[in-house]
Amino acid sequence: MPMDRLEESLTAQLRAMEASGRAKGAETLFAGILPSADGKGPRYLLAGEGERPYLRMNSNSYLGLSLNAEVQDAEEEALQALGAGPGAVRFISGSWAPHAALEQRLARYHGREAAMIFSSAYATTMGVLPQLIDSETAVISDALNHSCIINAMRLARPKQKRVYDHLDLAALDRHLGECADSCRRAVMVTDGIFSMRGDHAPLDKIMALAAKHDASYAENVIVAADDSHGVGAFGATGRGTEEFCTSPPVDVLIATLGKSFGINGGYVTGSAALISYLRETSPFYIYSNPITPGEAAAALKAVEIVERPEGQALLAHLRAMTARFEAGLLALGYETIAGSHPVVPLMVRNTTRTSALVAFLRANGVLATGLNFPVVPEGDEEIHFQISADHTENDIDEALAVLDAFVQQE
Repeated sequence: MPMDRLEESLTAQLRAMEASGRAKGAETLFAGILPSADGKGPRYLLAGEGERPYLRMNSNSYLGLSLNAEVQDAEEEALQALGAGPGAVRFISGSWAPHAALEQRLARYHGREAAMIFSSAYATTMGVLPQLIDSETAVISDALNHSCIINAMRLARPKQKRVYDHLDLAALDRHLGECADSCRRAVMVTDGIFSMRGDHAPLDKIMALAAKHDASYAENVIVAADDSHGVGAFGATGRGTEEFCTSPPVDVLIATLGKSFGINGGYVTGSAALISYLRETSPFYIYSNPITPGEAAAALKAVEIVERPEGQALLAHLRAMTARFEAGLLALGYETIAGSHPVVPLMVRNTTRTSALVAFLRANGVLATGLNFPVVPEGDEEIHFQISADHTENDIDEALAVLDAFVQQE
């Protein structure tokens, strides 16, 4: 049956997205990787652009572990022994030894009783939060939380839904107090690291507010944090925003294997009772295949590396490169939001200039992501740089030189 009228409507919507700046456009296709050489980190080849190398400064692989030989060998060994895919969902016949070993290692890494892995961190959040939010629950969320949290709240059916201004803990305190009269349970949810800005939630203070109001709720105040950008890249030993803030453990910690650990998949960790309940109730876990046994084995090796002295050296180098880049931006007269996390926003605050700067960077061999209105609020337009332990001082200086050249030619 023809879909001409539907396709006409969809095309009109796409054109409206393009006109408003919301369309993402054609995807950049990577065709190869040139290994580190001559004091420079890896360079990337793009499909259709021959052998021209690019410096990648928009990757979530904060520790560069996706290119680590030990991680690659672990995946290859498991692939050869156990096959390319799991072959089923977990509760039928899709659970393999590397899945269980990884879950046990992640629980130990975070000092929790148990953990469970999902196909992605987005699926984790979507599969966890609605199972904890019922018709007698108040859910309270930071205004800049990630899309996965926003959509999980839409999927749930809470009695009360409150959103507080970014990092406004006085408002969070007020909402927790106001909802206690009508709700049996409160779920306070936040990102650990807010990925657009690189700033972090003060989890120590949030946990203190939860403790303050906990007795007012028959089924507790639950704190859930999605620390996908924090775990592996933030804190003295890479254990994320909890460690950086010296916070008590949050009740529900969600994170990813696809950023600092360099693999694929997401996970949640917490009490044994929580994880057992989620295994029986979360549709994103029950009805979706897990990551492959090879990916689980690779992730297990990545966590092991982060816990070794090698991992601590990677974290120290990552912090040094982040500080070097931030200092360089300020020296060139650019505005940034200072912080210890390797997300470094260059605040341009103008859509036209942001687009021009992204294009200039790419024309000069540097890949970075521009965020324009309405993706970010008008006046908050930025270039979203992400530093990696793969980057060298030469790489940082190369990117800064291009940014300097842009200022000079304006």
